[in-house]
Amino acid sequence: MNPTAEKYSLLIKSKAKSFGFQNCGISKADFLEEDAPRLEQWLKNNFNGEMKYMENHFDKRLDPRLLVEGSKSVISLSYNYFPEEKLPVLENYKISKYAYAEDYHEVIKEILREMVAELQDEIGEFGFRVFVDSAPVLERSWARKSGIGWVGKNANLITKQNGSFYFLAEIICDLELIPDHETTDHCGTCRKCIDACPTDAIVSEKIIDGSRCISYATIELKNDIPGYFKDKMEDWMFGCDICQDVCPWNRFSAPHQQSRFKPNEALKNFKKGEWKELTQEIFSEIFRKSPVKRTKFAGLKRNIEFLEQSSIKS
Repeated sequence: MNPTAEKYSLLIKSKAKSFGFQNCGISKADFLEEDAPRLEQWLKNNFNGEMKYMENHFDKRLDPRLLVEGSKSVISLSYNYFPEEKLPVLENYKISKYAYAEDYHEVIKEILREMVAELQDEIGEFGFRVFVDSAPVLERSWARKSGIGWVGKNANLITKQNGSFYFLAEIICDLELIPDHETTDHCGTCRKCIDACPTDAIVSEKIIDGSRCISYATIELKNDIPGYFKDKMEDWMFGCDICQDVCPWNRFSAPHQQSRFKPNEALKNFKKGEWKELTQEIFSEIFRKSPVKRTKFAGLKRNIEFLEQSSIKS
């Protein structure tokens, strides 16, 4: 075993913990051979819906060396976002827990950059790029390979200790490091996520028809929400947590310690009536730094109106 690679690997994991990451695992930067046919078939089935960007950079998604020149290792990290208190759901529309507060892309990228700066102080300069749900990176595949968790039947990455309410991030770098081993699958015969999905988006174990997912309909979809979703949205106006909420492993989820992930106070007081009267000004004020801004004011209004019409017609 390379003593320098071992030393750096231990240092990186220790540093990740000190910067608040739940887990840190390492993989060799190589071609994702077993993921290639799966991704190809998923795209062939049009499970990406209108997410045409998923069809771009096919080779880069499968080989990080094409994404980051000279890369040798993929460092996968997880960051908890499970909230201490959930937003009220009585007479209210629902927002996915990950979108309660500040945009995780910005928060975690800042943390990663600080962490890498400290690593470079101790190790010396090395080539790297950081990713937080950005660029063509198959995050769950790398996290699975690095032993952080297994891919559940709902296609989320699950860990025994923490469940699945966490963000994934990567540092792809040119350091020679010691790869970790994959963990085993612990879903067993459980079908809670499959049975609970109101839109039947989980078409088979670990395979999601994205075009049927409530998260897709409320975030990714730019056109009108198809009639297929009528009476199936369960009051979700941005995202959906159903398949995670029912997962038995999430009974181990503990509240995060990140102040920037605390819910905006204004969100705690909203009810359906207030959401229906939402203005561009209030939207910009509440969601200025939030992931919800991704759907834009018009998109959120569309979602609310669709939910309202569904409740009237039913």
